Parts: sequence; structure tokens; C-alpha cells
Amino acid sequence: MSATRVLVVEHQGNAGLGLFGERLAGSGVELVVVGPDTGSPVPESLDGIDALLVLGGAMGPDDDDRAPWLPATRRLLSSGVERGIPTLGICLGAQLLATATGGHVRSMPQGPEVGLCAVRFEADAATDPLFGGVADLGDDGVPVVQWHWLEADELPGSASVLASSGACGNQVFRIGDRAWGVQFHPEALGATAADWAVEDRQGLVELGLEEDSVVGEVRAAEARLREIWGGLADRFAALAREGARETTDAGRRLRDQSRA
Repeated sequence: MSATRVLVVEHQGNAGLGLFGERLAGSGVELVVVGPDTGSPVPESLDGIDALLVLGGAMGPDDDDRAPWLPATRRLLSSGVERGIPTLGICLGAQLLATATGGHVRSMPQGPEVGLCAVRFEADAATDPLFGGVADLGDDGVPVVQWHWLEADELPGSASVLASSGACGNQVFRIGDRAWGVQFHPEALGATAADWAVEDRQGLVELGLEEDSVVGEVRAAEARLREIWGGLADRFAALAREGARETTDAGRRLRDQSRA
């Protein structure tokens, strides 16, 4: 049986798979990483792919002139929804998922969320196949790493909101049965936060945030972040393997029917 293949769209080198890379690689799936800093272009289709993961980046979801691979990425996300392939968009990836399916993205009216924050899950998120494992972890919210100035403020009619924060109503949403958008960064740990703090140093100053404090809070929470969001990566890998089995079984049935 061939390996389960997860296509990963990486928009920039310092916004990579992080914790998800560790857990997905450890789960035995094959990671196919594409994007401008990888040397591999974003493909035009999901043929031969069992799951899709689109990461974050500093550009906006419609900055096609700045990032000419974004149209192909939106097409992949739309295809993932249509074909029922397990699909996860993180931060920019979530915004791309929203715009690819008829939603809208805007600058956050209350200002950005940066650093260690918390999100609160809806009660019905407990039955979600991907986020059910974290939906009831804390009455005060679940710790997350945030780093975004934009948000998906409008979602397609088929979307279900699973989690929110005071500054952003659509922190986690699902479109259809197997596509999710996540505005925060479940893949990010202290080292990633440190990289972003350097990149966004002027932005932190403008927000009145201290670089050492922002990064220190993330590092202090790293064990808890690993526990919670590493489990999410494991569940995404399981969904990818499940999808791969379904595809294999469907192909086998078609072959058997053609021989009958």
C-alpha cells in the first residue's frame, strides 16, 4: 500500500510546519512541501494527494501580485472542499480557504492578536472529528499562538464556526465535512515566535509590545502547546490516512466492477 501523502503549501521559510512537522512525520505520512522557498511550485491539482495543509505567511489572501502562487493555492483549497479531501488552512491558509469558497477577509477592527492568547470553543465543537479533542479543555479558553492583522469576517453559508475570541469571531471554522480554517497557529512554538518577533519588530513597537515578553510567554507555555496542538496534528494525520483508505477502497471497487 502506498504512503499517505499530505501536500503542504509553505508561503515563506520562517512560517513552516513547526510542531506539525514533527508530529506528521512521526505518524508515517509522506509530506510533500511546496512553495516559493522550497524549490517546488504549487501544483495545479490534488491528484495523488490524500490531505492538504496550507500554512501562514505575511501576505494577504489576495496579494496575488506579491505572491503569484496564491491563485493556484486557492484553487487547491476549493478542490479540497469539493472532493472531501481532509484540508486544513492555518492563519493565511484559513483566510485563503474563506476567500476560495466565497467568504471575505478584512483588517481586524480591534487591532491584531499577537503572542500567547486564548480561544473558546463552541459546545457543538465537541463532536468535530478534528477539534473535538480540544473543545472541552478549559472554561477560560485554550492557549494558542496568534500572529495576525487580518481575519475572515464573512464565511460561506456552508461554514460552521467552532471557536472564537474577543477580537476575532471566526477563530476556527469548518466548511463541509473535512475542511477547516484556523486563524491562530497550532504549529508554532517558541522558536517560531522568536523568528516572527524579529521580522515584525517595528510592528510590535507600534503595538506597544515588548519582544522578549511576547516570546517569553510562548516559551513558558510550550509544554502545554505541544500537548494540545500535537494531538491535533495526530488527528489530522489520522484523517489523512482514513481518506487514503477510502480512496484505495473506492478504486478497488471500480476495478472489481470493471472485471465483472
